[in-house]
Amino acid sequence: MIFITLAKFRRKMTKEYVATTDKAFAALAKEDTKIIGAYWTLGRYDAVILAEGPDKGAVERAFRTDMAVSEFAATETLVALKREDAIKLLG
Repeated sequence: MIFITLAKFRRKMTKEYVATTDKAFAALAKEDTKIIGAYWTLGRYDAVILAEGPDKGAVERAFRTDMAVSEFAATETLVALKREDAIKLLG
């Protein structure tokens, strides 16, 4: 499954906070979740993270493992399905 996490930084990013995100990404790997891409964005959200994992619970557990994530960003995670897979669910 693909997961799209939208993040809004709570404070100005520094090299120390970037190091904290590295810890969060390492936690994702421990939950069998792979980071496909991480992007800083302009607009409503400050960052977008694309991840692939076995289920939404794995991604949520990984982010909770490193509680520091909530100190520097508010996140919202969306589950993404390939168009073809979503059409199959229609029956």
